[in-house]
Amino acid sequence: MTYRHGLESVGYHDLDGRAGFKLALHETEGRFFLYLGSMWEPGFIIVEVTDPSTPNRVAFVPGPVNTWAIQVQVAEGRMITGYEHIPPGWGGTSGTPDEGFAIWDLADPERPERLGQWRTGSSGTHRNFYDGGRYVFAAAALPGFSGRVLAVVDIDDPTAPEMVGTWWYPGQNRGAGESYTVADEFKRTTGGAGLSESIALHGGAYRSGDRLYCPWSRGGMVILDISEVASPRWVSTLSAYPPLGSTCGMHTVVPLPDRALAIVNDEAMRDRREEPLNFTALVDISNEQDPMFLSLFPVPRVPNGTRHDFFDRGGRFGPHNQHQPQGQPSLQPSGDLVYLTYFNAGLQVYDISDPRDPRISGFYIPDDPTERRGPQPADLVAQVEDVLVDRRGFIYITEKNSGLTVLAGS
Repeated sequence: MTYRHGLESVGYHDLDGRAGFKLALHETEGRFFLYLGSMWEPGFIIVEVTDPSTPNRVAFVPGPVNTWAIQVQVAEGRMITGYEHIPPGWGGTSGTPDEGFAIWDLADPERPERLGQWRTGSSGTHRNFYDGGRYVFAAAALPGFSGRVLAVVDIDDPTAPEMVGTWWYPGQNRGAGESYTVADEFKRTTGGAGLSESIALHGGAYRSGDRLYCPWSRGGMVILDISEVASPRWVSTLSAYPPLGSTCGMHTVVPLPDRALAIVNDEAMRDRREEPLNFTALVDISNEQDPMFLSLFPVPRVPNGTRHDFFDRGGRFGPHNQHQPQGQPSLQPSGDLVYLTYFNAGLQVYDISDPRDPRISGFYIPDDPTERRGPQPADLVAQVEDVLVDRRGFIYITEKNSGLTVLAGS
């Protein structure tokens, strides 16, 4: 049963049996195109949404075998598609994977032209940030490092991209002999998972002016000064785990610099009741050297039920991805509404006009899918993955085992 409040479905496309994941939008000559990383097979999907009531699938562009291209970023007529080895249990196939990220030209939005590729020399990039210009801020696995680190890559010449800067959380550079002095205690409190598996730039980092806001998993929110882009400098860290957060820790940071705030969330990682307390929060960054938690977002409840009903529904229950405008004119800028996917709780819309008292102002919880397109979740229930809101106010969401849904305010 579909639950909704303040939102209604105005369009849908089944993506011809595929499942989209991360979303990016390109507007050109009055036309709107979505680019969707494919969830269960290498490649990405192009859908025209000029008329959001009738999305039109334009193409599927295959990617390298056994390689995810789930992260897509579009700005100034260029597209960055992350390449990463597909982890076990996520639809991998035989064959040698590729990695890094590819750079595309969108002069013809229906037929992107591949310009070049940057490679990490390891397992690739997970979430990247690109808002135009010459630099990509990549969450990259690099040789000699434990977990993903920040790689600043110059793509001014897209045929020969070059890494010009890095930053890592102290202890990640194992090749240089770094280690974590609290690893034993961390293993004790996490049932065996050491810091090396839990400290990583999940990404993407989010640039605002000469600051980079980075979700460093269990390392917390890290603010970096990138006034010298090739030499990022640490400003501050705000830890959340413990006591808050899943094994992912800090998943997303979206700054609201005009309000001296940042929206942060972790990611629900496990099915049913195996998860600790997940969180979404507002952070006061007015003193960037001493950021502080300001408020926690309320946990969704099934209409006429409780939040426990979501655990019983199966699949994951907790936050995942936020709408991220990233300064793009085709997207709705940040304001009083936060659009957040919540896996089996669908899309949740929060009103933060009072930052000390966030409240749920709307939601859309879709029907469970009727066919399995990928191996997860174990129970075939709705798992809403990503959200994007265009400048016209149309909301796009993806789901693990179904297609693309377009929403609007009711």
